[in-house]
Amino acid sequence: MHAIILTVHIIVSLMLIGLVLIQHGKGADAGAAFGGGGGGAGGGASGSLFGSRGSASFLSRSSAILAAVFFATSLTLAYFSVDRPDQAQSVTETAPAGQTTEQTPADLPEMP
Repeated sequence: MHAIILTVHIIVSLMLIGLVLIQHGKGADAGAAFGGGGGGAGGGASGSLFGSRGSASFLSRSSAILAAVFFATSLTLAYFSVDRPDQAQSVTETAPAGQTTEQTPADLPEMP
């Protein structure tokens, strides 16, 4: 279960990064209104695929949904990472007690 949620978390985070990079800031709208990037007098934003305001609302909604999924997976991963009292706390607690070897000073090599 942990691996599935972690995989979804990574995929959602990469998609969220992509959506944020695709979006343009509010300052870009002011430049497009004065003919700064679209060729015509009104800019090129009015003839886009989603309409004049549709792309911004579609991308905003998509990023909001992905952000909510990202937060949900973050909280779920944090819940799963909490140590349980019935689980071992460290590697030394899981190792069998009889397999440890100790070196005495006679076993160490001599110094030159």
